[in-house]
Formats: sequence, C-alpha cells, structure tokens
Amino acid sequence: MAPHPVIQAIIDFSAGAIGGTACVLSGQPFDTTKVKMQTFPTMYRGFIHCFTSTFRQVGLRGLYKGSSPALIANISENAVLFLSYGLCQDAIRFVSRMDKGAGLSDIQKASAGSLASIFSSMAICPTELVKCRLQAMHEMEASGRIASGQRSTVWAVVKTVLKTDGPLGFYHGLTSTMVREIPGYFCFFGAYEMCRSKFAQHMGTEKDSIGVLPLMFSGGFGGACLWLIVYPIDCVKSRIQVYSLAGRQEGFMKTFMGIIRTEGFTALYSGLTPTMIRTFPANGALFLAYEVSRKFMMKTAGE
Repeated sequence: MAPHPVIQAIIDFSAGAIGGTACVLSGQPFDTTKVKMQTFPTMYRGFIHCFTSTFRQVGLRGLYKGSSPALIANISENAVLFLSYGLCQDAIRFVSRMDKGAGLSDIQKASAGSLASIFSSMAICPTELVKCRLQAMHEMEASGRIASGQRSTVWAVVKTVLKTDGPLGFYHGLTSTMVREIPGYFCFFGAYEMCRSKFAQHMGTEKDSIGVLPLMFSGGFGGACLWLIVYPIDCVKSRIQVYSLAGRQEGFMKTFMGIIRTEGFTALYSGLTPTMIRTFPANGALFLAYEVSRKFMMKTAGE
C-alpha cells in the first residue's frame, strides 16, 4: 500500500538530503579544483597543477574549502529536488491523464526532473555563492581583485554579502543557475533512468533490482551527461558569483560574451577534467544513498 502523500513527501525529502550528503563527502576536492579553474583559468596549467598547488599551499583543508556551504547547498538542493521530483511526476501523470501511481516513461521522468530543478535552483543559489567565494578566495587575493588578509570563513562571507548587497546579493547568478539546471536535470534524470532501463533489460530484471554497481554507474552516467551539456553555463555562473565579491558583476549574457571575446570558447570548459572525474563517484554515491534510503523508508512506512 502506498504511503500517505505527506509521508511520501517526507520520504522523498529525507532521501534527497541523505543523497546530497553522500555526494559532497565523495566529491568536494574535485569541486574545489573545478571552481578555481573556472574562475582563474590562466593561473593553472591543468587539473593536476591546480590540485597539487592547492594542496601544497593550504593543505588538504584547502581542497575541502567550502564544505560547510557545499553540504548545506547539496542537502537543500537534493532534498528540494527529489521532493519536487516526486510531486512533478504526479503533475506529469495529471497532464498526461494517467492513473495516480502509474509508471512513467524515461522521457516523462526526465521532464519531471527538469521541472523540479526550477524549485531546487532557488534553494541552491545562495549557498553555492558562498561556497564558490570561499573556494576561490585565495586566487581573488593573489590576483589583486580583493584586499589580502580577509577572513575566509562562512560567516565572514555571509556578512560581506549582507553588508554590500543585502539579502538579494545571495542571488547573484540565479539566472545562470536556472539556465544550467533546467536542461541539465532533463539530461541527468533522463540518462540515469535510460541507463537503469538498459541494465534491467540486459539482466532480465526490474529496474529496482539491478544491484549496487549498475545503480552507481547509472548515477555517474547521468551526472556526466549533465555536465557535458551545461558546463559552459556553470562556468559563467561561477564567474558571476566569485567576481561579484570585488564589486557589481555583469549579467549572464555580458559575462558569457566577455569570456568568449577575451579568453576564447575553450575558457568556458576550464575545469572540466576534475568535474568529469568527480561525477562518477559523487553522483553514483548520490543515487545509491537516495535509492537505498528511500527504499528502506518506503518499506518501513508500509509496515
């Protein structure tokens, strides 16, 4: 028997939060490297140089810089995302005139994920802004964009944003976040569900019974498809959020065109290597934690 809609929403929200935690713990050093390379592409020769330089200058702690807001960002984003994902699946059924609880095709699930990302964008933008600024603080000081000796703590960044831009300052980069999320999560959920379907078909079993490794690979594959499609947009978002620390930053289109004009199109893909390395363990862990915890809670609620 299906649980009450409120219980179902709590289960989806909680499972998303657990998945978000697993995602951050397994992939944060690669995310830090990605942000540094996106915002200061000429400062590093490549992924290995950026990774080793950061480790040498500020140690392992530097690679986990921004972990607190990253945890808050991922927990809030994935909790809202998977809660909305469940509700948007119901909306897709209603629009398609399907029975409640009827199975959806992979494309319909991808559409539900894309729709859900609108709500998760609102949750992730403020915390991602704080995370990106913390991750690139060392480079902002080294390049002379901001005065050196600033405190690089979560609370210091939050106070700076509130003092200079007020509460709306936390939404620098919201447009580029939404532009990134809507097509990105269509690819994310679409690739994840299609990959699971192929595994189930090949193994002659149900999608929910394909096992841990195929499940993690499907999550990683979904993440890889997301980043390959939206990476240039994410690069623009990171620039807007980090550079706004030194004063008002241009909007999405002006920043996008400015990068192409001054640095070339390849600058939009700076930091792609650590992102692609990170995507399989991080998104594999995300979906494994989500599916296992959701299954456990659904079973417990049904008893």
